[in-house]
Amino acid sequence: MGKTKHTGPIKLPSLPDPRFWVSPIPFGFGKVKPHHIRDTIKIAWENRDNLPYAVRILQKGVCDGCALGVAGLHDQTLAGPHLCTTRLNVLRLNTMPAIKAEIVHADIDELRKMDSTTLRKLGRIPYPLIRRKGERNFTRISWDEALDQIAEKIRCIDPKQLAFYLTSRGIPNESYYVAAKVARFLGTNNIDNASRICHSPSKTALKRSVGIGASSCNYKDWIGTDVLVFWGSVAANNQPVSTKYMYAAKRKGTKIIVINPYYEPAMEKYWIPSIPESALFGTKIADDFYQVNIGGDIAFMNGVMKSWFEMEERLPGSAINHQFVEEHVNGYEQLKAHIMKYDWETLEKSSGLSKERMYVFAKLLAEAKSAVFVWSMGLTQHRFGTDNISQVANLALLRGFLGREHCGLMPIRGHSGVQGSGEMGADPFSLPGGDFKGLDVERIEKVWGFELPKWQGDIVGVTIENALLPTDHERKLKLFYTSGGNFLETMPNPDFVKMCLENVDIRVHQDIIFNTSTLVDANEAVIVLPAMTRYEMPGGVTSTSTERMVYFSPEIPGPRIPEARAEWQIFIDLAARVKPQQKHLIWFDNAQEIRDEIAKAAPNYDGIQHLKKQGDVFQWGGAWLCEDGICPTPDGRGNLIEIELPELRKAEGRFYVTTRRGKQFNSMVYSETDPFNKADRYDVLIHPADASALNLKEGEAIVVHNEHGMLQGHAKFENVKPGNIEVHWPEGNCLIPKGVYEQYAGIPEYNTTVTVEKAEMYHAAKDISYAEKAIEERKVSVE
Repeated sequence: MGKTKHTGPIKLPSLPDPRFWVSPIPFGFGKVKPHHIRDTIKIAWENRDNLPYAVRILQKGVCDGCALGVAGLHDQTLAGPHLCTTRLNVLRLNTMPAIKAEIVHADIDELRKMDSTTLRKLGRIPYPLIRRKGERNFTRISWDEALDQIAEKIRCIDPKQLAFYLTSRGIPNESYYVAAKVARFLGTNNIDNASRICHSPSKTALKRSVGIGASSCNYKDWIGTDVLVFWGSVAANNQPVSTKYMYAAKRKGTKIIVINPYYEPAMEKYWIPSIPESALFGTKIADDFYQVNIGGDIAFMNGVMKSWFEMEERLPGSAINHQFVEEHVNGYEQLKAHIMKYDWETLEKSSGLSKERMYVFAKLLAEAKSAVFVWSMGLTQHRFGTDNISQVANLALLRGFLGREHCGLMPIRGHSGVQGSGEMGADPFSLPGGDFKGLDVERIEKVWGFELPKWQGDIVGVTIENALLPTDHERKLKLFYTSGGNFLETMPNPDFVKMCLENVDIRVHQDIIFNTSTLVDANEAVIVLPAMTRYEMPGGVTSTSTERMVYFSPEIPGPRIPEARAEWQIFIDLAARVKPQQKHLIWFDNAQEIRDEIAKAAPNYDGIQHLKKQGDVFQWGGAWLCEDGICPTPDGRGNLIEIELPELRKAEGRFYVTTRRGKQFNSMVYSETDPFNKADRYDVLIHPADASALNLKEGEAIVVHNEHGMLQGHAKFENVKPGNIEVHWPEGNCLIPKGVYEQYAGIPEYNTTVTVEKAEMYHAAKDISYAEKAIEERKVSVE
């Protein structure tokens, strides 16, 4: 942990700089770009029924969108107000009235005609509901009836047949902590959270490489670093406020590099609404793009390191920070031998980049005195996601870009609550303040006052699949308790996921709105519980940002859903009904008592107990983790990891495919059209040269298919790396194989290979050409 404290927000330059303007034409008229003013007016209109409450949330609450940590309208990075359309879009979830009774209790098939966007707009869940097997609609029940039925089921099953899942829908640390404690109190370690399908490889890789499970640096370190690298991250789209930090970095002379198969327009230029100069003329963001193949990042990084070792042979000290390596790093000679065994032809083929391009990037980093590496799901959502991140750590360790100002490793979080989820123990591999093993278990048992189950819990993907096990199997999923989440739209192969969900005896959906998964049948019953938002929770709550800032978000006066309850209160009420004689072990009267216990259970969070009013914040671990190169590993040193190239087999005529986000927040889609490239949700992004080889015209109907599924869409010509295509998430999840998980962190694979054909050719020939092909003949991708 570091000793240096964060120094607070800095000011932006007061004078404009035309060097970074996109266009001298005000407001980017005639260009494809977001329309922030129009969108803001639209959102204000949508919230008109509760506008004063909406304004109070923006002014006083901690953002429940991405994890940049905007509290009210301010953060700890830059002075001045911050507001983005992502936060504004999510705002309506907090101000909506309840769903009308005639809709809540409508025939289930009528509700199933609606997509998640339509269901979301219906309003908030008004009261507890149940729909038993064979029933055509939801019935209102009392809280006592709902919780007693859930408790009775829990008492009747093996704890290994019980599982909890918590999404990142504005869930605060207090709810994560209580859920983690209650799950173990009830005897199960099957508890997981949304980071499993986004950043679980980041935590796993950083732990083994440098001993930490979070960002080592701050957003302030972007501003003035020599090189800022965005790796598989479209922060301008997913964390729009971060464009202000990019703007400030550009003004300080920072070079911004983007590594991504698609030349993302949002990372090339952006009109930042809260900076007048940028709002008028736009801001050029990226200085260079490196378009790797999907899955080609490890080869690219091996090429960068190979370039460094070759530079060292010509001129010792020209690429490697030998003093840092000698004092703080293990495995240098082994890594060097491993890297040098690869020939350039192999690295070029796998990465999709030439030796010369890899050298350009290697030289840029070799000449830099500082660098910050930022990454997201472009690196993590692979069957080798942990290895991807350890490769990034290798680069930082070889150059000494760790533990000091303007340097660091940052897995940028896309959801405001998710950083705290694992740190609070809502994870099958974690407990508050530590890992699920050895001394950490004993330590938590002393704090909690009861014995923890010692068996290893399952990741959420395996949990869902366990619904298909035989009824008498000890891990057959019989009660699935989800706080938010929609696995039909977040997991690969939605048809398979639906079948799994239907085979659970009782599913509990604790949420603020309906989604498509809420409407899926169950063997015995689906129970729906109305939850409070973070702004409604009595006494206020806390959340942790990407940069480890723990913020207090106060309770905000306003309209309420009368029967909605704080999620932590629901969890303890349920646990008390299952084990009434021991309820004192898990009972909390208020959120302050939870924070007091968190400070004891999670040592890094000592300080959370003092957060009591708007504006209260502290950063655990100091400004920089691994400060001065000292890592919290057993020997205090970072570990260079030898990473083998993943096998990327692609038959002639096939394409690598990955998923991307449009105008959406997680799986919640807010526009059918992407404001940066005008793509609709079923457009397939393909390079013009690849389209020409297939004799495709832009806009032509096409089919993307493989042995896992089929997607019908239209060809959209974009600057995607040739040989690769991109489809939207979650629409493209039907193409992704089920049951393929990364071996270390358990994240699902979200990439595969596909065939692209004209729709007329596919449909004319599919019965003959495809149905009769042997499966072995078509399985040409690596599973």
